[in-house]
Order: sequence, then structure tokens, then C-alpha cells
Amino acid sequence: MTNKHCPTRGDLLFRFWFSLAGFSLLIGALVFRGIPQGPAGWEAIGLATLFFGGTLVWTLWKLIRRDHSERAE
Repeated sequence: MTNKHCPTRGDLLFRFWFSLAGFSLLIGALVFRGIPQGPAGWEAIGLATLFFGGTLVWTLWKLIRRDHSERAE
């Protein structure tokens, strides 16, 4: 079902790649800097994971269901 008020397929693909890049940078930071020792580090990891993970799951769900507008008008 397409809806003219939904993001376009291009918007969803941008969000998908942006989320994947965010996860890659998060993993790279963990590999380079190591596991955090304090609560602030864990908070940053948790928030980044929630943001990028939520965006990634939501975007994949929309792309699989083909729930996007055809093009911007």
C-alpha cells in the first residue's frame, strides 16, 4: 500500500545506509577505543544503538512491506 505522505523509497534507502554507517562507526569506535569503563560510555553506546537500530528496523520494515510513496510531488 503506497501513501503519498510516506517517505520515498530513496529516503528509506538513505536512512538504511545512514544507519548501517552509524553502526559501523560505533563498532569501529569500540574496536579502536575498547569497551568503556564508566556509565557515560555505556549510555552513549546504548543511545547510539537504540537510534541506529530503531531506524534500521523501521526502514527495513517499510522497504519490505513496500510502504513508501512512489516519488515526491
